[in-house]
Amino acid sequence: MADFRCIVNHYRDCRECFMTLTDLRYLVALARERHFGHAAERCNVSQPTLSVAIKKLEDELAVTLFERSAADVKITDIGARIVAQAEKVLLEAGQIKELATAGRDPLSGPLKLGVIYTIGPYLLPHLIPRVHQAAPSMPLLIQENYTARLAESLKRGDLDVIVIALPFEEPGIVTQAVYDEPFRVLMPTGHPWENDTAIPAKRLAEEQLLLLGAGNCFRDQVLEVCPLCRPGEGLQRTLEGSSLETIRHMVATGAGVTVLPSAAAAPIPGGNPLLTVRPFEAPEPFRRIALAWRVTYPRSGAIDVIRQAILASPLDGVRPINPR
Repeated sequence: MADFRCIVNHYRDCRECFMTLTDLRYLVALARERHFGHAAERCNVSQPTLSVAIKKLEDELAVTLFERSAADVKITDIGARIVAQAEKVLLEAGQIKELATAGRDPLSGPLKLGVIYTIGPYLLPHLIPRVHQAAPSMPLLIQENYTARLAESLKRGDLDVIVIALPFEEPGIVTQAVYDEPFRVLMPTGHPWENDTAIPAKRLAEEQLLLLGAGNCFRDQVLEVCPLCRPGEGLQRTLEGSSLETIRHMVATGAGVTVLPSAAAAPIPGGNPLLTVRPFEAPEPFRRIALAWRVTYPRSGAIDVIRQAILASPLDGVRPINPR
């Protein structure tokens, strides 16, 4: 009996000191937020609960994971390495639930979808009702962001699939092209180019060009179309807007011309008499839109539904790409 009690006590002691997935979630949350209060809110626990869990981890591992001060929380070098491993553990643990869901029904349960800013406003109104019709038990949890941030969220498991523009290469991520989207020139009504049926790309350098801010991939794609339009080169001047819709409004006021993806340049219902759209001369510049997801993501049926819903969406000017 004494031996049995020793075994029970040993098991209880190990259970009490061994780290849990919950501990790792607290650790990752604090690493991302760099603030105990904000991390606790993210985890839906009290700040003391999170603080105790982090201290328990540090005691168990016998290392300092975070440097605390009154103004800041900084992660240590060893802490950063441990957090990176914790993210992998949490991602793999999450795969267990995904595998079970896929085994029962891949179209059941939420799908975390990421979309870049220059696609979301034009695709989502068409995509959402089509996904709901095909998979009514699969609600979409949607995040709009820049490509780089969507990629990080995808790798961490915070997103399941993202809609981005190619090129896009990340280790452990597979991509599938969905459609090509040509570019259009948007100008104020009455502009001299309105008399042309198509606009040569090099002529963009003759006008004040309105662009998205730095860090947006569509801005870079426009500057590839017309290298002379890069700020500081030639006589051409540029203005920046925070979104394609803001730029559209600026063009309507006569502030300049811009380049939009064809879906964004499509006429607004009811029309806007202040705006005129023209295609580019051949060869027409375009961007290739793709889906991206982790190689290990098990719900392939859910991704198929997203792809089919995108292809069924009436996006102006796009050219579908057949899967290989």
